[in-house]
Amino acid sequence: MAPDQSQPEGPLLGVEALEVAYGDLQVLWGVDLEVRRGEVVCILGPNGAGKSTVLNTISGLVRSQRGSVHFDGQRIDGVPTHRIVRRGLAHVLERRRVFPYLSVRSNLDLGAYNPAAKPHRAEARAWVFSLFPILAEREKQLAGTMSGGEQQQLAIARGLMSRPTLMMIDEPFLGLSPQMVEEILRVIQRINEAGVSVLFIEQDVHLALSVCHRGYVLESGRVALTGTGQELLANEELRTVYLGI
Repeated sequence: MAPDQSQPEGPLLGVEALEVAYGDLQVLWGVDLEVRRGEVVCILGPNGAGKSTVLNTISGLVRSQRGSVHFDGQRIDGVPTHRIVRRGLAHVLERRRVFPYLSVRSNLDLGAYNPAAKPHRAEARAWVFSLFPILAEREKQLAGTMSGGEQQQLAIARGLMSRPTLMMIDEPFLGLSPQMVEEILRVIQRINEAGVSVLFIEQDVHLALSVCHRGYVLESGRVALTGTGQELLANEELRTVYLGI
């Protein structure tokens, strides 16, 4: 089951005035966003808007030039990624990236490598098997022989093995069948109900806003719009530019 965590004041995740560049190319300009405890938040926007860079910077894979990132009351920009994971933040990268020549069981166990999660590995494995029964059935199967949708389930389950309080998922529905999309949506809702906050990237505006509490729309590395799911769906600019209505 999901971990019990203390609940200090303020948002669980706070990003302020974040600026990131790759060499001479600046890709984020003063990005502000937050995830409150118990929320599902989505980041929307076209390709090249900087969505993945936001997540990669939060998790320490990319260094920022300016701004700050606070998680669970502590500043984490500049902290190594493995230490950020120990603090309770999991990041599922785009296009799944499971270990193809390892079994489902081994992939899951690698998700609980950090000292805080390792003693609870059996409990965490039982929890993810309850969320993803297909993984229990294929525990000994090599991850690379599974379908894309099954690998996406495994990638999310591996992230949950670290017992996070916040899970970030980069395009969880990319390339999946409608049936598998529904399955992943159900799991995200169950994860959230178990006390895990979720921040995810998605290009399907209707799909994302139907399940999130709040959303941010990125355009050319800047936050162009923000609001609740209902507010954004009703926003005329969003309807015109992104939905073509």
